[in-house]
Amino acid sequence: MNYEILEVNTPELINETKTLFRAYEKWLNVSLCFQGFEEEVNTLPGKYAPPEGRLYIVKYDGNYSGCIALRKIEDGICEMKRLYLKEELRGKGIGNILVTKIIKDAKDIGYKKMRLDTIKEKMPKAVEIYMKHGFVETEPYYHNPNPHTLFMELDLTK
Repeated sequence: MNYEILEVNTPELINETKTLFRAYEKWLNVSLCFQGFEEEVNTLPGKYAPPEGRLYIVKYDGNYSGCIALRKIEDGICEMKRLYLKEELRGKGIGNILVTKIIKDAKDIGYKKMRLDTIKEKMPKAVEIYMKHGFVETEPYYHNPNPHTLFMELDLTK
């Protein structure tokens, strides 16, 4: 398997990431306007920029096929966002590699907790990965109008 995980830090990679974010939204089939998704896409890397954030894209067999992001919520607390892999990349262990990388980055930055939200019915494999890494279900940390949203949290001090 030939893949690279690249930090999104050039205009080309930003444009490729925008395309992946839009593919993620389409695949999810849920409006993300309540999260300010359009502004997020149009200002990438935006809140995912270092030093408090991270944004990665996966290049697989010459194609950009996946992404993951990290952003600050408040002091000591970050959020994992936009874990997405195109169909051809799923089931190959790349999702787990991305989650491992973003957790390490969060610890290196100095975050104490990592949060995320997901739709369990739509992304059961992602939920399995999160649980494998120690994420547990938690109370909602922001308003999400989707009643199927699962909120999770990881203690990064352990």
